[in-house]
Amino acid sequence: MAYVVTKNCYDCKYTDCVTVCPMDCFYEGEKMLYINPDECCDCDACAPECPVNAIFRSDDVPESLKEYVRLNAEMAQKCPPITRKKAPMEGTRCVGRVD
Repeated sequence: MAYVVTKNCYDCKYTDCVTVCPMDCFYEGEKMLYINPDECCDCDACAPECPVNAIFRSDDVPESLKEYVRLNAEMAQKCPPITRKKAPMEGTRCVGRVD
């Protein structure tokens, strides 16, 4: 089992989660972050750090967001790794968003 980054990360890219990941399994896309499910150790360190509640265990992803399970696996193979905190995307429209 692994964790999955979902839609609340889109256009935000807060990277608090990246700094606590012991496996360095986060990857940075143009508009959001992704978790490589083959590298994730299911430690639960990242989810509580996400200020926009974008990270779920793969088994707990809401039905409406299930497409992100596949998307994380696919995009983690195409994007560069990210292991350090960066500023959120400029002009982010999701500051404080927790839906």
